[in-house]
Amino acid sequence: MLQKGMAKKVTIFINEDTQHHLESLTDTILTFLLHRGVAGATATRAAAGFGAHHVMHTTKIVALTEHLPIRIEFIESAQKVDELMPTLYDLVTDGLIEVQDTQVVKAANKDRPLPPKALRSEIRGAARMMRIYMGESDKWQGEPLYEAIIKRLRMMDIAGATIYRGILGYGVKGHTHKSGRLPFSHDLPIMISVVDLPDKLNRALSEIEAMMQDGIIVLSDVDVIRLVHGRPLTEPPNANS
Repeated sequence: MLQKGMAKKVTIFINEDTQHHLESLTDTILTFLLHRGVAGATATRAAAGFGAHHVMHTTKIVALTEHLPIRIEFIESAQKVDELMPTLYDLVTDGLIEVQDTQVVKAANKDRPLPPKALRSEIRGAARMMRIYMGESDKWQGEPLYEAIIKRLRMMDIAGATIYRGILGYGVKGHTHKSGRLPFSHDLPIMISVVDLPDKLNRALSEIEAMMQDGIIVLSDVDVIRLVHGRPLTEPPNANS
């Protein structure tokens, strides 16, 4: 499965009617990528375009619908792309192959099975705690700041974060915020508590600082005991039962 991190994006531009050994070149390339274990690939048909031959192809005019452009795109590790490229280079005799550096932000597979016997693991060691204090009405690009921060932490693979809503408090401006009747309940204190390894929190810190206009961020060293419980694998039913 494709992993989060740096990768290569390969884009192949060919014509729809290009053949390879009496088979569509598009089908040949996709079959090759599938058999070589590529995480996924997509072929899309363009509505119009022209290439090196400077001939216009478009769906708007029947006479020009031949040779419509096809775009095949997939993302894989640099090592995998290096392995695939010699064959792709030979297959594409009339077209274009483009390779770009890219970053996989999220690679999810809902059907991914649990690792066998992963019933329980325990992690102990030094870590860092970050507490972020803000007001409930603080915004970031139109949404509550605390929600935006949680989303950003999830994207950065931070182990976990918890939001606490205060019932009474005041900040550097000296304004009292209190739950209950108006006018005090519109901007209750919010605190986000985060615990993870120091290097991961240091990277997250610069992102969060850029999102905040008011508030306080506090860091402290902690000793963490983290228990990770996995669900036992479901055994298949007994055929004799």
